[in-house]
Amino acid sequence: MTVLSWPALGAFWLGILTAISPCPLATNIAAVSYIGKSVARTKTVLWCGLAYVLGRTLVYTALGFLLVKSVVSAPRLSFFLQRHGNQFLGPLLVIVGLFLLNVIKLDFLGFSAGADRFKNSKGIVPSFFMGAVFALSFCPVSAALFFGTLVPLGIRESSALVLPSLFGVGTGLPVAAFAVLAALGLQTAGRFYNGMAKLERVVRLATGVIFVAAGVWLCVKYILPGMLAGG
Repeated sequence: MTVLSWPALGAFWLGILTAISPCPLATNIAAVSYIGKSVARTKTVLWCGLAYVLGRTLVYTALGFLLVKSVVSAPRLSFFLQRHGNQFLGPLLVIVGLFLLNVIKLDFLGFSAGADRFKNSKGIVPSFFMGAVFALSFCPVSAALFFGTLVPLGIRESSALVLPSLFGVGTGLPVAAFAVLAALGLQTAGRFYNGMAKLERVVRLATGVIFVAAGVWLCVKYILPGMLAGG
């Protein structure tokens, strides 16, 4: 599998969609804005922002690696999922798509972390750990994308490192852009945030429709024939 394959591009896209989802986007912007206000030098703001991005990326990569590797390293389970993975992936895509379309709502599953818990911390190293901690603050949409789509995709492709890494890089791109703009000026960063907030709804709904359509297609192709044959 190459970085230009469809699973790789899909993992990268899931990371971007996760980064611009409302809960992670708000947390990221709050954190980077705090970094920008708490550090005097522009260059230091930029490095702190990139350290924050690196912290998020490494956590997603490590978590994805551990989850996928634990399943892939179990021969029987890995063989079963690789053989029947499409039968599970179809319904999963439909469910995740319905999450993205706001048809299914489980708001009680989510929580957000504020940058104020790090109010006495400044510098590159604290920024790195801030990103690592906030990466674990899953909301329903980001949890559905990571656990419900990326991890099954990684298991299906037997990719414990490449796909989670690309997902992590994808989550970092919008945040890195905001960090650069925060270093240049918070007013510019604010306009960037407003643009991303508007773009997120369109991207999320379009991805939700694609997920539901792909899930239904997989169900029709891999599940329906078995049901008809059994009947």
